[in-house]
Amino acid sequence: MRTALIAAVAVLGLAAPAQAEVKQTWAAGFQAVNRVTIAAPPDTVWAALGQIGKWWNGAHSYSGDSANMTMPLTPGGCFCEALPKLGAGAGVQHGVVVMVMPGQTLRLNAPLGPLQGEGVDAALTFTLKATADGGTEVTQTFNVGGARPEIVGFAAGVDAVVGEQLGRLKSYVETGKP
Repeated sequence: MRTALIAAVAVLGLAAPAQAEVKQTWAAGFQAVNRVTIAAPPDTVWAALGQIGKWWNGAHSYSGDSANMTMPLTPGGCFCEALPKLGAGAGVQHGVVVMVMPGQTLRLNAPLGPLQGEGVDAALTFTLKATADGGTEVTQTFNVGGARPEIVGFAAGVDAVVGEQLGRLKSYVETGKP
């Protein structure tokens, strides 16, 4: 599993948003926070969050194609990925939507990628706030707990992966392309 985590971190595009930071680490976890301002109103950004297959980087998926990812913005909604090459019904549950406050807050219980096999608990939260110029400030917070110390040591790499996705969301909303 350690090799898989190192490989996942090594494949990073390192296109993390300008404001990215591992805010805190502790013996069994960490908190990573990323921020972007998107030139679109909160309702537009909110709708784009639900189109995860259009902006998530397929390099950080099991199928290699983010088009296989879906995430309905409803409590209990599955951030899921179909694995069509493995046959009907094959797939991955990356997370579960646990909080929906349209245009404001989306929270998932989401031990992403290699963290899933570690048995950690992880909360991925997107907080949207309207800006004075009609845009949206998006704060992405990823809290991970119950991790082994060597996993905590990869916090910066994990932060880069989730931060890259936030940057891709921004690009998708503003240009139509991640």
